[in-house]
Amino acid sequence: MILSHYSPISVLIHINSTCEFVLCFRQFQSLSNLQPLQLKKPFAFFSTPHIGSFITIRFRVPSAILHTLKMAATSFSGMQFAMSRSCIPASQKIADAGAVVLGGKSKIGSWNKLASACHIASVQPFRRGFTSSSIKSVKSDTKALFEFSAQSADSGLSIDLKGKRAFIAGVADDNGYGWAIAKALAAAGAEILVGTWVPALNIFESSLRRGKFDISRILPDGSMMEITKVYPLDAVFDNPDDVPEDIKTNKRYAGSSKWTVQEVAESVKEDFGSIDILVHSLANGPEVTKPLLETSRNGYLAAISASSYSYVSLLKHFLPILNPGGSSISLTYIASERIIPGYGGGMSSAKAALESDTRVLAFEAGRKRKIRVNTISAGPLRSRAAKAIGFIDMMIDYSSANAPLQKEVLAEEVGYTAAFLASPLASAITGTVLYVDNGLNAMGVGVDSPIFKDLNIPKDQH
Repeated sequence: MILSHYSPISVLIHINSTCEFVLCFRQFQSLSNLQPLQLKKPFAFFSTPHIGSFITIRFRVPSAILHTLKMAATSFSGMQFAMSRSCIPASQKIADAGAVVLGGKSKIGSWNKLASACHIASVQPFRRGFTSSSIKSVKSDTKALFEFSAQSADSGLSIDLKGKRAFIAGVADDNGYGWAIAKALAAAGAEILVGTWVPALNIFESSLRRGKFDISRILPDGSMMEITKVYPLDAVFDNPDDVPEDIKTNKRYAGSSKWTVQEVAESVKEDFGSIDILVHSLANGPEVTKPLLETSRNGYLAAISASSYSYVSLLKHFLPILNPGGSSISLTYIASERIIPGYGGGMSSAKAALESDTRVLAFEAGRKRKIRVNTISAGPLRSRAAKAIGFIDMMIDYSSANAPLQKEVLAEEVGYTAAFLASPLASAITGTVLYVDNGLNAMGVGVDSPIFKDLNIPKDQH
């Protein structure tokens, strides 16, 4: 691909049942000549979208197509086009291009909602010209989660975190739950601070500076998520006295300072005074691939230290600067209460400890500072950390086959749940394990087993 022959635009995309990205636009020669362009993922996409959903995404198109779009935009003064400028980072020079993306049958209410979500001046001209024969009809059972923060004129409850400040511990790339939580909180208006594992800090900050995460940073309203400050953090050490000499002299820690939990909390206090939301999104088990019977004492205790006690330490040191009424959230996994072969090294024990600690911390932090403490039991995600376990694809397939809702869990769904828990809408929820796993936790058996073949259990055919 020669990038000089391509131009960046942002468009509204409809996901069809074959998971292709369908861009529809009218050629300027004829208002009735609808030309769909099938794009089979020629660009990076940060997560798997829902079939039938609408999203805003940025990618490059051939200059010839861009020319057609521009001609269409200038040839018909009576036709409104959604301009791409609002969804492109201000730091990048872009061409003036208009694009329309539509799909299947829709009601006027849906169009109004899409207009609100994507800053389209008018969708009425689009709606009049498109029929069900224009594009393959799509049956959708899922609302577009990507319209999360867009509020139409007649919308009801909204999540408003404007004026709030969040610290998310455990963000080192743009494809994990930590990033999704940060993004959802930012979409709701919160200021974002993150703590990044020291050895990963340079790569993470470099990727941010170079714009590697720019597409992932785009929020539902077209703006970009801003991370106010990135702090180096290693949550297995409470204070400098806990750091062994081999870590102090390790070259991966060279150039960083004040990265123990106590020091980070002190730095945040010095820089910002207080926070309202604390998120623990980190875990590590050096022997996670070993069965429990083969796990060493050191490996077991290391998993507990990094994956559960780190949350106790984090809340302990940040509690004095958490504003009353604030929220603290962690992430757990169903292995805390069900057997997941292959998820070893003491990690299942660590998650069980984390859930137990959530209940105790909810009482203690609630009585001391009126802080709510909850944990989200998230389904399997194809994140970089999960890939290290080695069987994440199998777990995702198993979940999709056996959960009540037959689809992959999206990182965004966990992010939105965290935003809800951090908001006043969840003001009476604390000490809770909230499952975001398509209902897999409710299942007692795997229905994909041949033993159930004669029960005629409904299955997703896609």
